[in-house]
Amino acid sequence: MTTVVDKPQTERPVPNQRGRRRRRRDDPRNSVSPWWAVGTWIVTLLFFLPVAWMVLTSFHDEADAATNPPSPFAPITFSNYSALFDRDIAPYLINSATASIVSTLLVLVLAVPAAYALSIKPVEKWTDVMFFFLSTKFLPLIAALLPIYLIVKYLGMLDNVFTLVILYTSMNLPIAVWMMRSFLAEVPVEVLEAAQVDGAGFIRTLVSIITPITMPGLAATSLICFIFSWNEFMFAVNLTAVRAATAPIFLVGFISSQGLFLAKLCAAATLVSLPVLIAGFAAQDKLVRGLSLGAVK
Repeated sequence: MTTVVDKPQTERPVPNQRGRRRRRRDDPRNSVSPWWAVGTWIVTLLFFLPVAWMVLTSFHDEADAATNPPSPFAPITFSNYSALFDRDIAPYLINSATASIVSTLLVLVLAVPAAYALSIKPVEKWTDVMFFFLSTKFLPLIAALLPIYLIVKYLGMLDNVFTLVILYTSMNLPIAVWMMRSFLAEVPVEVLEAAQVDGAGFIRTLVSIITPITMPGLAATSLICFIFSWNEFMFAVNLTAVRAATAPIFLVGFISSQGLFLAKLCAAATLVSLPVLIAGFAAQDKLVRGLSLGAVK
């Protein structure tokens, strides 16, 4: 009678996951060509060149700014910026900030619940609702200007900053709903179900759970709405006069029958662009995450 001796089974070596990731990362097929980086820098410089030229021109005299071709080595002066404060630019900036910030907050308050109803708990025929929001952007602003002007005049709200708040809110709301819907669609359903099990209501879920998760999307949406409101010109130039005039209206004042004051115009444009640049720089990390949210699965 022969006995069979079982040979001890040797453990199969576990592949080194870290080494596999390193080899995959070092694969030349996954590396990006340096020409893409060079092309990106070239495109970035082409977009940044007009901005840099505007800032440089703002530190020149009118005579040096009007030369053809303009000289970048002209003497530096700060007289253009002092002239801006002599013309009292502060009320224009305050009106633009009030209309832009208040309208952006109202857009977020209205867009987040609407996007929640269209993404996490979609209503019936939600695609028709999304198309309706998008269809409101089909009409050019100039086509709607006359009826809006007559309504605002009838209500006695001409040259009122809160008129701009209402118009900017309605103008940016469709864009915010479309953006926030794509961001809220990435929220895990399991997290919301766990919140419901714990007894969280709609407001608590929206404030304590959805808002922190979608903070990059909120930052991207709010910044885009703020930029659109800050740069809006059509409604501001036709519905305001003195009390509610915004920063773009202030820029038009340098184009008069006496000529184009190019150096002072560049100084005013640089000063008006600073709030948008500061807001974008402060929210750049959340802005990049928000704009790329949902792009990679």
